[in-house]
Amino acid sequence: MLTSLIISQILSWLVILALGVALVALARQVGVLHIRVAPAGALATSGGPEVGATTGAIAARTLDGAPVSIGGHAHGVPLRLLLFVSAQCPLCKAVIPMATSFARAERVALTFVGDDDAAAQHAMIAQHGLEGHPFVNGPEVGQAFAVAKLPFAVLLDADGAILSKGLVNSREHLESLIVAHEMGVRTVQDYIGGLKAQAA
Repeated sequence: MLTSLIISQILSWLVILALGVALVALARQVGVLHIRVAPAGALATSGGPEVGATTGAIAARTLDGAPVSIGGHAHGVPLRLLLFVSAQCPLCKAVIPMATSFARAERVALTFVGDDDAAAQHAMIAQHGLEGHPFVNGPEVGQAFAVAKLPFAVLLDADGAILSKGLVNSREHLESLIVAHEMGVRTVQDYIGGLKAQAA
């Protein structure tokens, strides 16, 4: 009887130790998997002012023709998001609702920037209910940031410094702009690339 009890205890401890080893191995594999399927960030493009550069105020006009300054210092606005869109861009129409929701959740001042026919832009504003957001229409801002493809987003701080930027086509991409800023990296891709290099 005593022998059977000792044997059962030994087997129990062996099973517990085996489960512990399996748990450690599983946690390691989850970590590796997390790195391999890390969330995609906004796609950084070459050209234009680099992340970290400070932009001066860019004179532009709203869709209604009113003069407005984009970039530069902004009192009491810690984060500003410029979203470059066009009424001719299907991806832009998909990103717009995500951007408005994202801006509310993250308390980011959202400004739409376009360079298109005014009537088409007005129709897009009405379709997506963007009347409450500033909408700049003209080539000046896009040229200043060297925007070549849409939808493109630039996150600015209160002093006009570029915190992050890139092509965006999902809410995940928009959130990566904030994540990159909070992590102090140029882009999320750069951070993930560094992790993969360390793991290799």
